[in-house]
Amino acid sequence: MTIPYPNTQPMPVIAAVTPPSGASRPRVTFLGTGYLGATYAICYAELGYEVLGYDVDPDKIAKLNAGEVPIHEPGLDELLRRNLAAGRLRFSTDIAETADFGDVHFICVGTPQRADGMGADLSYVEASVTSLAQHLTRKALIVGKSTVPVGTADWVEQLVSKHSPADLGVEVAWSPEFLQEGFAVDDVLRPNRIVVGVKSEWANGMLYAAHKGVFDLAATEDREVPLVVTDFATAELVKVAANAFLATKISFINAMAEVCEVAGGDVTQLARAIGYDPRIGNRFLQAGLGFGGACLPKDIRAFQARAQELGAGEALRFLHEVDLINLRRRTRVLHLAAELLNRRYGPAGPDLSGTRIAVLGATFKPNTDDVRDAPALAVAALLRKAGADVHVYDPQGIDNARRAVPELTYEPGMAEAVTDADLVCVLTEWADFRNADPTVLGELVAGRRVVDARNCLDSTLWTQAGWEYRGLGRP
Repeated sequence: MTIPYPNTQPMPVIAAVTPPSGASRPRVTFLGTGYLGATYAICYAELGYEVLGYDVDPDKIAKLNAGEVPIHEPGLDELLRRNLAAGRLRFSTDIAETADFGDVHFICVGTPQRADGMGADLSYVEASVTSLAQHLTRKALIVGKSTVPVGTADWVEQLVSKHSPADLGVEVAWSPEFLQEGFAVDDVLRPNRIVVGVKSEWANGMLYAAHKGVFDLAATEDREVPLVVTDFATAELVKVAANAFLATKISFINAMAEVCEVAGGDVTQLARAIGYDPRIGNRFLQAGLGFGGACLPKDIRAFQARAQELGAGEALRFLHEVDLINLRRRTRVLHLAAELLNRRYGPAGPDLSGTRIAVLGATFKPNTDDVRDAPALAVAALLRKAGADVHVYDPQGIDNARRAVPELTYEPGMAEAVTDADLVCVLTEWADFRNADPTVLGELVAGRRVVDARNCLDSTLWTQAGWEYRGLGRP
């Protein structure tokens, strides 16, 4: 059922439950304090909950307890320090303490792509659930928040039954996350929907109580937060289906960019025109280098793998092409670089030796320091492999990029990166790059050539400043 809240209609009755800890509202824990768990833990403390974040990494926990956020997420550092000072929030490496503290335990660990295939690696989920279940001493609700293959919740239920005392009556639920990096604080405090998969009224009541702070904030701001109460399988499928749809929309407009490049069209104008159709909308129709990050690429692959296991592989065959279109955009930048530098593109790619290329952007999107499966960093590595001397600058992702691809040259600023460059490649659409003055940059480079791989620059402005401009899917 879908429950809009607040609404003019009477809200369906959700049974009030008393938290097993005896607290007035559920005490919540978040197992895994990476991007997902740390953000949720900090934001739920901001909503007034007593929160404990757990991780096996002592360095990460020490930094969080000292008020240092391990990721770049706008606004999160201030919230962390405020709630640590208020005493609502702390972090621990002690699983027994975590089990004793919480009424609702959210599983927020990573589910990366398996090394031996496209499926999701659930070893971190298994380890956290098993460890937690073994240390529980009273009834609790274990809630999956990680993105997982459909069927995982039932498996987690079996793990809990096997490893926790039977007389405790520990229950399982699933509530997927929908965070966008760069907007995660608002996505937790002001979500556009909450989805819960439950099997009992008690679990439903506990999860409602665990989200009541979100609903109360919405009421004070005169907003509506739809609540979808459903079964395990649907709750698990919501996140992967949403990611598959977004990935498909991004790859669709990039496929149109490929057609525009050979037909002489302009994909930016095409996207604008079709985006006015309310059935299509203009979001995620920005043609360019494609999607990356820790979610979309591995999630669509895991979705395909799970569908194949369930005998529904044919239904998701199109996602394979979505993936291929996305990856092709990276090599397209290599083609444009060779074209601008007058280098022939042979069967083994271009020879870019003797050229210096400035790469602006290393993260997979702006307003984050995340370089996991970042198209920008992948392209930088391809340019270097082709023989170019590659100099990279990113406003937030340099440290992570250097750890991921140490063989590239990293610069402290945009000016240093572009100085004496034969070619500039804009690969992440940071505001610093969008708003850069092409005349000023033109005085620093060796050659005024630019590949706008995100279609984020004003092509007229750059052309008037004497730059030879190439955008993806543009004439």
